[in-house]
Amino acid sequence: MNDAVPLWTSAEIAAATGGVASAEFAVTGVAFDSREVGPGDLFVAMKGEASDGHLYLDQAFAQGAAGAIVSEPCAHPHVLVADSFTALQMLGRASRARSGATIIGVTGSVGKTSAKEALFAALDRGAPGAVHRSVKSYNNHTGVPLSLARMPRDARFGVFEMGMNHAGELAALTQIVRPHIAVVTAIAPAHTEFFRDESAIADAKGEIFAGLEPDGIAIIPFDSPHRDRLTAAAAPHASRIVTFGIAKGADVRAIETVRLATGATFVTVQQDGRELSFTMAQPGMHWVSNALAVIACVEAAGADLGLAGLALAELGGLQGRGARFMTTLADGQALVIDESYNANPASMRATLAVLAKEPGRHVALLGEMRELGEASADYHAGLAEPILAANVEMALLVGEAMAPLAQALEGKVETVHVGDAAAALTSLRTILAPGDAVLIKGSNGVGLARVVTSLGGGKT
Repeated sequence: MNDAVPLWTSAEIAAATGGVASAEFAVTGVAFDSREVGPGDLFVAMKGEASDGHLYLDQAFAQGAAGAIVSEPCAHPHVLVADSFTALQMLGRASRARSGATIIGVTGSVGKTSAKEALFAALDRGAPGAVHRSVKSYNNHTGVPLSLARMPRDARFGVFEMGMNHAGELAALTQIVRPHIAVVTAIAPAHTEFFRDESAIADAKGEIFAGLEPDGIAIIPFDSPHRDRLTAAAAPHASRIVTFGIAKGADVRAIETVRLATGATFVTVQQDGRELSFTMAQPGMHWVSNALAVIACVEAAGADLGLAGLALAELGGLQGRGARFMTTLADGQALVIDESYNANPASMRATLAVLAKEPGRHVALLGEMRELGEASADYHAGLAEPILAANVEMALLVGEAMAPLAQALEGKVETVHVGDAAAALTSLRTILAPGDAVLIKGSNGVGLARVVTSLGGGKT
């Protein structure tokens, strides 16, 4: 991408947002969190329930901001608008309107961030420096327009993650992103507090297809029990529907999977009568499913499948989503599998299956799963079966909602149940022994990332 061309000029920002520029300036990036502002950035000062970005204008400019979007006049170069949040959305829409990139939207109950990162790596291998994607998990009503506003004007591909907690949220986001390709990674119990059942979750995820551009392509998990529901949601909007999976009938199908000694999986994929073989570096069948979704997207985007396979073979572990490292103990080391970013029943089962393949004693540090509604107790107790199947010898459970699981494991697995992440770290330090493999996973709000950091991995 051309670094000499600014991302936005003050005149373009004013035109996109209907605001008034106080001076001429140009920016190379966009941020709404003052802590993330760097040299040349545009700082969007938004007013929220807990804070007001206008209070951090001096800090943002001290860190090198080149301009700001504000709803109150200030002494720094700025574009004055009626509402900064609305202006950010308008800037995102303007970025999408000017872009000639192939836009891919990614959603799903599980795997969407991992699939987004894998897809970025696969596309970037064939078009280095010409692929833009949303960073972190910026996938909501503020994160999506921010990610769009950051897209370089000469990007060839744009990959955007879209999330939701309630029905109707994806319908709004997909109209901003307007993807050429839209993929649903999987449907699973997540945010069930806000949905009557899993089919309602599938309906909400299927909203992504309503924003497809003309001749758009929908990519759907073939093995999902909600496949037909997703297909029905896509049919009015997609010119082509592509399925991926392992069962016979999938358009992009894994016809062979072989686990290698490294934990990676050698995968042979059949697609349109052709076969593609590659190694999926990340362990577990959930990563095979992610890889199939990526291959389907790469083919739909007209990118190089061979280079995509090479990228998947080299894909490193993602912080909070499968990153691995050795933690040093007094008399040796233990393997840590960092899945601390988030959790729901499906992702818990998938990562416990990965732990099952590791040598050594298996330790599971599991935080409670949130937003599961009235079925929360059953979902938590239901983890007993995959814990036993993974030959877990020590279960360290965190949070009040884990009580039903602690009860279900009584007399079957040595279990410690604590109230918070700090207590979990204290207990874990007394439990871990050289040669152990410990899985750390829980809902983000539990704060298990701090445990990971204390063991020597990740960042707070």
